This record gives sequence, C-alpha cells and structure tokens, in this order.
Amino acid sequence: MARRFNTAGPCRPDWHYMIPAERRLPEALGLVEQMGHFVVHAPRQTGKTTALRALSRRLTASGRFAALLFSCEEGEAWGDDIGSAQRAILREMDLQAEVELPEELRPPPSSLAGDEGLLRAKLSAWARVCPRPLALFFDEIDALRGQSLISVLRQLRAGFGSRPADFPASVVLCGLRDVREYKAASGGDPGRLGTASPFNIKIESLRIGDFDRDDVRDLYAQHTAETGQVFTEEIIERAFALTAGQPWLVNALAREVVEKLAVPADEPITAAHVEEAKERLILARATHLDSLVARLHEPRIRRVIEPLLAGALTIAGDTYQDDLQYARDLGLLAPDNPARIANPIYREVIARVLAGDVEPVILAEPGRFVLPDGRLDVSRLLEEFAAFWREHGEALAGNLGYHEVAPQIVLMAFLQRVVNGGGTIDREYGLGRGRIDLLVRWPYRDAEGRRAVQRAALELKVWREGEKSPLPKGLAQLDGYLAQLGLDEGVLVIFDRRRAAGEIEERTRFEEAETPAGRRVTLLWA
Repeated sequence: MARRFNTAGPCRPDWHYMIPAERRLPEALGLVEQMGHFVVHAPRQTGKTTALRALSRRLTASGRFAALLFSCEEGEAWGDDIGSAQRAILREMDLQAEVELPEELRPPPSSLAGDEGLLRAKLSAWARVCPRPLALFFDEIDALRGQSLISVLRQLRAGFGSRPADFPASVVLCGLRDVREYKAASGGDPGRLGTASPFNIKIESLRIGDFDRDDVRDLYAQHTAETGQVFTEEIIERAFALTAGQPWLVNALAREVVEKLAVPADEPITAAHVEEAKERLILARATHLDSLVARLHEPRIRRVIEPLLAGALTIAGDTYQDDLQYARDLGLLAPDNPARIANPIYREVIARVLAGDVEPVILAEPGRFVLPDGRLDVSRLLEEFAAFWREHGEALAGNLGYHEVAPQIVLMAFLQRVVNGGGTIDREYGLGRGRIDLLVRWPYRDAEGRRAVQRAALELKVWREGEKSPLPKGLAQLDGYLAQLGLDEGVLVIFDRRRAAGEIEERTRFEEAETPAGRRVTLLWA
C-alpha cells in the first residue's frame, strides 16, 4: 500500500509519511528509565499519541519494561461518577493490553466492584505479578472532569511511593494541557483540587513541539522518494511559513495538493498549488480547524484573541497570563512571545469565522462590484459599505461577542462577502500593532489577456474614548504598509467610538488625505 500524508488519528509508519517518533519526544525515554512520573502535553493533532505509542512499544521490545498506552477518553462521559469513570478507564486498559502485550505481561483479572480506589488497586495488583516494571501512558487524561479527575490523580499520587514493586514504575499523563490546567478541568474552581496539585510528583512537563523546517523538508522528501514528485525548496519554505510547522497543517496542505488537487506525480508542486490548497483548507474548515474555532467564544479565549485583533498596546485583567497559557496549550497561539496567533492559516480562519457571524445578513452581490475590464470596483465597495454601516452598523456591532473589535469584524465580513466571489484577503493583526492591515488581491486579465492581480490595501483603526486622534499615526502606519507592498494609494478606515463623534449617520463620511510620503489615501470615518 502506498504511503500518504496523514490528517486523521495516529500515524503508522507503514501507512503514512511521518517524522520518527523518537525525534518528537527525545527526553521521554530517559525519564521513564528514571522511573519518573511526568506530563506530556501539546495541542490536538500534533503527534502526541503517535510518539507515545512508539515509545511504549520500544520500551516493551527492549525487554526491560512492560509499557502500555491507553486512552482515558471513555471516562469523560461519566463526569463526577468516579466509580464508572474508573471502570471505563480500566476496561480500556485491559483491552489495549490484550492487543499490545504478551500474555505474561498483561494485567491480572480483578474485581471492578465498588467505587473507591479501583485504579490504585488494579495497578498495584498488576505491578506485583508483572515480571517487569510497568510504564503506563494515560492518554487523553484531561478528558476526565470533576471528581473523577481528582480521584484518578490522587490515586496515582498515593501509589507513587510503592513503585516499582507495588505500583507502576513510571506514569505518564498525556493531554492538551499541562497539569497546572487540571484545576480548571476539575470544574473551573482552583479550590476544588486543594492547595497542592494531586500530581505534584511529576518531575517534568514535556511539550511536543511543532515541526521545524528540516522536519517539513524530511516529511515532503519521503513523498518525493516514493513517487518522484518534487517539493522544491521554495515550496517547503512557503509551506513552513503558512503553517509555522503545525504538524496537521503541514500534512493537510500536502495532502490537499497531492490527493484533492490531484497534481500528477510527474509534475512538480508549484507555489500556485500551495496557495490554492491553503484557500481550500480555510474554506473547508476541516475537523481540526473546527475544533479550534469552536473555542473562540469561550470567555478565556475571547480575553486573549480580542486584544490581538484590536492590536492592543496594553493588556488588562488579572487572569490574562493564565488565559494566555491556556490559549497556547490549545495551539491557538504560538508557544513563545510575543503573543501571536500560531500561524497564518489559523490567523485567517479566526478572522473569517468571526466575520462569518455577520456575513449572513450582508446582501451585497459580489458580481455588482466587478468592472467591465474585470477589476474590482474598490470605490463602489467602500461606498456601499458606508451605506450598510450607516443603516446596520450600530446594531451589528452591539450584538457581537467581540465587542472591542466589532466594527472591524463588520467591515471584514462585508469585504469577505464581496471578495470571496473571486479574490482573497490577507490580514495582519496582533498585539502592539494598533490596527488591522488588509490586502485585497483580485485576479483579472489585462488588456492583452495576460493574468494580473489587482491589489488594494486597507488599514483599520479605532478612536476610543479618551484617546488622541489616530489619524496622524494611521497615515504614517499606512505609509509604511503601502511602501512594503509597493503601492501608491490605500484606504484608511477610522471607526470613531467616542460619544462626541455623534450619530452614525453624521460621522460616516469620506475624505481625501495623504501619507507623510505623499501617497494618496481614501479616508473613511465610520
């Protein structure tokens, strides 16, 4: 069977192109050999289960350990019913042991009666009869909630001092989040876990990182070696830039090109193929992307994403650092500073999803904004947005959950409705920027019939109560953006949210302006 790029579930080396699991988690083997209890965490679809399954099989094959990976996910449905949650986990453990371990290493039969201490009793009984030290990997540990999670963690801590003769030598908890976040999983109240963590016996918290450039190059080279189809260095760089090495995206981008676009194997992959694959992924919003964007309306995530969209210069709120780490653990944000969306594809998906909350009420027909020569009528687009804003802006902005960036979201929704008829929008936003930069790219054919791309740059700013006019800074910032793009004109939109600005009908107007370098600017006050 030919190998493929994997976008669903753990990788198998005989089925999928993959980076060797030991490269993803090099420290783990040594920690198990130290009989350590530790945590492995990373966002979904980054390779946790693949890496830990490979490690557990390697440990068992070495003859020095009986190692097993099993999922706690079935315990989630039982909530605070600690007895049923434990039984679900233990049944899954027994089933996996039948598949992965020889008979002499499997856990002995045991009673699952009662509710208290089932897990510790089972693991202690197994450790006593197993001829090798046990190394157990609790995958999806943070699927557990409430009292069930507390009970499991406390039993693991209680048995720690009896290892390796009467308890597993090494216990590894694997999930989305580090153990500090298990307080939230216990029900949102840190007090529910007590002052000390019930897993304070951990010696490390390991995070599986994203791919680096060499990993992307290696993964794509496996496809080239098996099919002859070439991913050039330019394509590898572009794929890495779009994904920042997020493993699912790296695989999904290549799979989209190879299988969905069905580029013949005797043809090289081009930049155009990668760009089309990116757009298809964003529009399709596959399961992985949907699971991320479903989090956008969680209060903890909104408190992080909203300042990023607004380009805030300062962050307020006692919980911001905890919320920031939570967003990083979920994979929405890059793991290091400065705080930023994890990669350009996520950045675009987030903006489109938030704008999608408004788009259904926008009736503008994309075809009406196309000029006879095929170019986009930017002036008409702006004029119709201004009319739309006068009529609906206040109501729409007032109903959006992301209140601080509601005007920008409404404008992006209007642009999205029009431009998605044939073009694309590139967006730049982030902490400290003080604005959102938009680049509309519209393909058309010039007078000679050659393919061309029309580009229109917009900058969005907000004038809030108590602030100075953002106009001078906005013109300077737009000047730099236009210079970067090689454009001589652009659009500056300032949403005036001061009480003194008057009614929306009065303040929404057009003016002409110039940047410090003399570039022409269409200024829209809204």
